[in-house]
Amino acid sequence: MDTDEDTSALNVDEIYANGGNDDNRTDHRQIISADQLDIEAYINFYSGRTRISRLLFIANHCGDNLTMQLEALRMAFDEIKKGEDTILMREVVNKINGRLGSDYTLDNSWCGAIEKKTELKKDKLDSELTSYRTNLIKESIRMGYSDFGDFYYGHGQLGEAFKNYVRTRDYCTTSKHIVHMCMSAILVSIEMGQFSHISSYVSKAEQAVEPLDTIATAKLRCAAGLSNLSAKKYKLAARKFIETSPELGSRYNEVISSQDVAMYGGLCALATFDRAELKA
Repeated sequence: MDTDEDTSALNVDEIYANGGNDDNRTDHRQIISADQLDIEAYINFYSGRTRISRLLFIANHCGDNLTMQLEALRMAFDEIKKGEDTILMREVVNKINGRLGSDYTLDNSWCGAIEKKTELKKDKLDSELTSYRTNLIKESIRMGYSDFGDFYYGHGQLGEAFKNYVRTRDYCTTSKHIVHMCMSAILVSIEMGQFSHISSYVSKAEQAVEPLDTIATAKLRCAAGLSNLSAKKYKLAARKFIETSPELGSRYNEVISSQDVAMYGGLCALATFDRAELKA
């Protein structure tokens, strides 16, 4: 394995072990003022799991503002109900603790139906992947691992999702496949808070033989910006956010909004650029 592959492998087990719920890592100090935040207007900029995680962040950090906390929890509950993550549903119901009435308590019949459906789907995916591996169908094996990654991601099992996405690497036959693997690994790494591992996947995607389209490039710039921001490399972060094409629009809302890109880039630039760089 060459140096690039060594870097992209990045000790999958370490990342898997370090993944987990944000509640285990975050200091729950109040960071939202007592003024009412228009949660619905704010959260409409996001989609997917980050929509839920941001709602829970608001609920955990709004201090004594009970109205805001319950509104965030209500919206998180409704969003989770659209998916299949029963573990996260139970956590949110515990946080609500009966304060939103009978419509926002644990629906055991929903959980049971989802868990039954989950087992059937997992068995089906496992059977298909076993068949592909037996017959050595390379493209089907890649898709099988990718489907398993999507399955685990949808159920909040981020470590397992990451491992399955990375396993597709050995079965990638085109630049498009490699970029897809990198994007999937980056998405899960961001959600697990493993920002230090993102740069290698950004580099690997950028080294693809076929040129990247504008949107893929913009997504990689955002990911690199977030990685640098987490590492407190604010000047590098500023450059990556500034380099992000405005064509990205809402196409990366499962991770970041265009408003976030502008704000993060602007603040990092103000903090680190000299006058000439700011003028340029």
